[in-house]
Order: sequence, then C-alpha cells, then structure tokens
Amino acid sequence: MAVRRSVLLVPLLALLALTAGCAVTLDAAPSASASPTAACPEQDGVPLPEGCAGYDPDAAMAQNDMYRQRLALGAEAQAANERLVGPITLALEELRTADGGFTEDDVRAALAEAGAAAIQTRTGAGDVLFGAAGPVGGCVYGAVEAERVTVEVGGIIMDGGCLPAQ
Repeated sequence: MAVRRSVLLVPLLALLALTAGCAVTLDAAPSASASPTAACPEQDGVPLPEGCAGYDPDAAMAQNDMYRQRLALGAEAQAANERLVGPITLALEELRTADGGFTEDDVRAALAEAGAAAIQTRTGAGDVLFGAAGPVGGCVYGAVEAERVTVEVGGIIMDGGCLPAQ
C-alpha cells in the first residue's frame, strides 16, 4: 500500500510544483490604460480631445479614392493602345451623330468592331462610359455623350478594371 501512495503522491507533487507560479491574486487593482475611444481629425493648432486617435482627413480621403487611380502604362502598351484611339473615336462619333441616338449595346458593338476587347460599359445621365482592354495591356476608356466623344489611353485602375466603379 505504501508503494501505491508514493506512485500517486509523485505525480501530485509534480503537478503542484508546475502550477505553483500560476496562482491568481484577486486583490490586484486593474490597470488603467489610455486607449483611444474615437477617431478625431487633426487640425493645425488644435489639441486632440482626450480619448481621441488623430488622423489626417485629407490623407484618408485620398486613400478612399485609390481604387480609381490608374497604374502606369509601359511605352509598348501605350503605343499599341494609342493605335486604337483613331478607329474607336471614328466609330463612336458615327454612332453619336447618327439619327436615333445611341444605347449601351450600340457602344459595345462599335467598340468591338473597332478592335476593342473585354469591353465594360455603364450608362450615366445621357451618356455611356466605357473601358476596354488594350491589345498588350492597359486600357482604352472614355465616354460617348450627346455633344462629344472622349477616348483616352492609360493603365488599369487599382481595382483591376478599365472602368471605375461608381
């Protein structure tokens, strides 16, 4: 029986030794930390109220619009895309000046006929915005309006397409 007690006593003593440093004291006072509870715009010469985490509102707005920024376009892609500007402008001008107006489907068809690929379109207030993939990268994009046609060349936008989201 003495052997049995020592067999049980050894693991119990080892467990007590291992957990001796894990005791929790309940009488310790909680530590106060000054964590910010609100985000406040920083203004020159105006101190931030207590509990505010300051931020630059202009920088925040610029970050919000980053998805619309276009990436740089290499010289080869720029030149290849610029070769599409003439045919696309001509096709869209013919469409714009034709009797009966133009629709989003008409714009897509004219762009495809002029050599554009991966065409994206969106209607606005009386206009059709478009974006299309260039032959070796980048985009050809613009708008067809009642008064004019605009066609530009550039890189893809940060969110990955040629036509920015609304």
